[in-house]
Amino acid sequence: MWIDWDGEFLKFSQTTTRQKLKNLERDGRVAVSATDPDDPYMYVEARGTVDRVEDDPDKAFIDAMAQKYLGTDYPGHSSEETRVIVYVRPDRFVGR
Repeated sequence: MWIDWDGEFLKFSQTTTRQKLKNLERDGRVAVSATDPDDPYMYVEARGTVDRVEDDPDKAFIDAMAQKYLGTDYPGHSSEETRVIVYVRPDRFVGR
């Protein structure tokens, strides 16, 4: 999953039909972890709660994430999918 951090919120994109979004609507608690690809013993974990979910009708956010991670626009656009941006307010960070 591609994650963005704006200094206040962790943000990620989801389609409205995925189970992950349904689970977040039922229980907004989130845990995210990432490891350093050069040192698997270095990691960061964030725990928080969903603050809000916003529509992404022009899919600008998923394109920005694809640019960040792939250097190109998101290759999997479908005219049938509806995308949203999930904003998570972290309560706690841990790591090494």
